[in-house]
Amino acid sequence: MADSTKTDLSKVTASRRPVMDPALSDDLMERVLASENLRNAWRQVKANHGAPGIDGMTIEDFPAFAREHWANIRQAIRDETYQPSPVRRTEIPKRHGQGKRLLGIPTVVDRVIQQAMAQVLGPLFDPEFSASSFGFRPGRSAHQAVKQIQGYIKRGYRVGVDLDLAKFFDRVSHDALMARVARKVHDKGLLRLIGRYLRAGVLVGECLQPTETGVPQGSPLSPLLSNILLDDLDKELERRSHRFARYCDDFLIVVKSQRAGERVKASLTRFLQQHLKLEINETKSTVGPTKKSTFLGFTFQGTRIYWSPEAFQDFRHRLRKLTGRSWGVSMAYRIRTLNEYIRGWIQYFGLSQYYRPLPELDAWLRRRLRMCFWKQWRYVRTKVRELLKLGTAKKTALLTALSRKGPWHLSRTLATQTGMTNQWLSESLGLVSIRALWIALHYPT
Repeated sequence: MADSTKTDLSKVTASRRPVMDPALSDDLMERVLASENLRNAWRQVKANHGAPGIDGMTIEDFPAFAREHWANIRQAIRDETYQPSPVRRTEIPKRHGQGKRLLGIPTVVDRVIQQAMAQVLGPLFDPEFSASSFGFRPGRSAHQAVKQIQGYIKRGYRVGVDLDLAKFFDRVSHDALMARVARKVHDKGLLRLIGRYLRAGVLVGECLQPTETGVPQGSPLSPLLSNILLDDLDKELERRSHRFARYCDDFLIVVKSQRAGERVKASLTRFLQQHLKLEINETKSTVGPTKKSTFLGFTFQGTRIYWSPEAFQDFRHRLRKLTGRSWGVSMAYRIRTLNEYIRGWIQYFGLSQYYRPLPELDAWLRRRLRMCFWKQWRYVRTKVRELLKLGTAKKTALLTALSRKGPWHLSRTLATQTGMTNQWLSESLGLVSIRALWIALHYPT
């Protein structure tokens, strides 16, 4: 927290009555409301940035609001009169253009409270979670989940049972979830507060809709709640001695035969329906060779890990969008945004052992940037001037600038390639190389 706001929450959360040391108290609500826990929660919420909720309050507005109102909010939580605000519904397109994902954005105040609850409840539940659960847990990652499946494949488990939970976050049964939370949480006030968050409602446009089922994606507490609910699934799979890995609601089970896979799919479908009140999306659930399975954006070719064709298609589509010639931003901003996206993609999908299309993709990306420069220069005299500055011969620059052909065609001419060279794009403008990043990740010097 910045120095100017370092003591905001510590001042406003000081209680007027003596409180037991949270480290020595069994009162979980007091641990949630402890000043240090709330400061840590605020730091995390601030680091995550995030959009405003229904009240319009931004991250920057929160410290001043907290100085004035936090004492009253804290007391209202203790008195069980605090009512969480509904979340703001927003939609983002799913990958591959298959529908939209519904996100719920809580207010900044509710994000801080939920983060404070997650920080207290996480250590209570996490130690007993399955070793095959990798999502939203400290020290665990999606890469570990993928590598665990790879290890099973190497041992001969080459049939994948891929079950898709239909609209998991929207259909979680509150009763089933709260029954599992209550196994470890005996603080009635905290249980009731969690229940109020689950039932807070969602604002869709101008219409407030009740939330009788589900946990909102986008809330700090939701990942932990999903792990609590699905831990019963993990324990059932372990009881049956299955080999699997799970990352939130995405999981893959591997067996040795198609027949065994079909039996597992049928029995787990019944288990999920009867015990966890969850439904399987039959159209997206499959049993077959692991080379046809997709898990967390990766596929398995033999014992090697590849990015999925859909993931690579999404990557190329996003690069095309970021190099669209009608995007009215400066080239410096465009390249900075491209670099951030490419580095993030390689950091995740660089786990893939597949390399072949990257050099061609690099060349295609550079050509699209040359097209953007050509479109941005617009006038003949500007094109000639810029090409001459980059070292293109005067006659070549003039002939190319006077051409009536389009920017995409001209981005591959002698004039543009001798002026806007690969070296100029990388060294002068700072464009990263997808190929070079992948090689550096796999073959560090």
